[in-house]
Amino acid sequence: MNTPICDFVRGYAAGEPLRLHMPGHKGKGLLGMEAWDITEVRGADSLYEADGIIRESEENASRLFGCETLYSTEGSSQCIRAMLYLAALHARQQGRRPLIAAGRNAHKTFVSAAALLDLDVLWLCPARPDSYLLCPLDAEQLDDVLSRASEKPAAVYVTSPDYLGNCLDVAALAAVCRRHDVLLLVDNAHGAYLKFLPRSRHPVDLGADLCCDSAHKTLPALTGGAYLHLGSHAPAICREQARQALALFGSTSPSYLILQSLDAVNGYLAGAYRQRLREFAEQMEALKCRLRDHGYVLRGDEPLKLTLAAKAYGYGGTELAGILRNRGIECEFADPDFLVAMATPETGDDGLRRLETALLEIAKKTAIPDAPPAFHLPERVMSMREAALSPCETVPISESMGRVLAATTVGCPPAVPIVVSGERIDAEAAACFRYYGLETCTVVK
Repeated sequence: MNTPICDFVRGYAAGEPLRLHMPGHKGKGLLGMEAWDITEVRGADSLYEADGIIRESEENASRLFGCETLYSTEGSSQCIRAMLYLAALHARQQGRRPLIAAGRNAHKTFVSAAALLDLDVLWLCPARPDSYLLCPLDAEQLDDVLSRASEKPAAVYVTSPDYLGNCLDVAALAAVCRRHDVLLLVDNAHGAYLKFLPRSRHPVDLGADLCCDSAHKTLPALTGGAYLHLGSHAPAICREQARQALALFGSTSPSYLILQSLDAVNGYLAGAYRQRLREFAEQMEALKCRLRDHGYVLRGDEPLKLTLAAKAYGYGGTELAGILRNRGIECEFADPDFLVAMATPETGDDGLRRLETALLEIAKKTAIPDAPPAFHLPERVMSMREAALSPCETVPISESMGRVLAATTVGCPPAVPIVVSGERIDAEAAACFRYYGLETCTVVK
């Protein structure tokens, strides 16, 4: 597969032009890759009006993913905002209010986008989760929600895989949404590689209307590289306005380094990647079996994510992460309950052996029985938009009870808010804040 963006930029740099254009480093600088960092010079195309080399590269990606695929250089966050904007356009075209039913474990970008777009959200909440990062929604539950709803949402928004490596039955959820004439939007930020398994588990192949992938999370792309996918059932207005939707939320100076990275990934995916992924996924499954035999308790069914329920092994997740860090292994995420390690074929055999050796050398201790605070949906006091745009102040958690959350300032990872803008912080929410180590929050004045 050709790589038109990479070829153009390298050819441009090789000509050693006098760069009387942005960026200011003029092809020289401190990091070593500045010669390949350009702007929209003649022939370089323009991301949001693509009709040249970028369009050609996106068409290559579209063939690989089997659907219309557009690039983002600002991660899945830009794509999430675009998906919600497109869902709102579709709703208004149908004369419906832009109401979105969303899994409560949504990324904070979903919350900020809903606030900016003034969307109403019907939260889909799990019955008894053992982490705020989980929302194990099934088709029967969704069908019940949509059947009982006094007002049909314009779209259902779910996260799959979630941060702990759990994949939803997207095909079943898509069938329910189709039956109720509701769009299905999937945050697949952690699952770009799912397309290339021996049997695709990618949301678009399973019936999602709109989907975003972070190429940089599980494929060898630079941070910020992402895809917006439009499924075969996506409404015409979504297809017509998709690029405009990305432009609405994106920088007018998209990174050409990231675009080249996405372009180069196409060539990689079209080559030996499928075979490498298949073999590595088998190695990961074998590792997981050996860790279970050793006494570790694992969570999730995502092939390339290793999630340990740390307390069952006698440790807190952050404690396990610290032990591994001292052995030169840095994991993706840890909290009091879980440790998450993300691997890809680039981790290699040696990387897996190193991780396994370190984990097997950790002595098992008596299980820790402490459970996290039960999830509780706080009272909504005002709209997300009103709360997010109100004057605010930062207060200690001990002084936050009864106040209304203004901004979701939770860090990334995992970037999943416990309380969202416009909700009142009650005793249960404050207990969750303390349990997960949050010391302050931003509230409406």
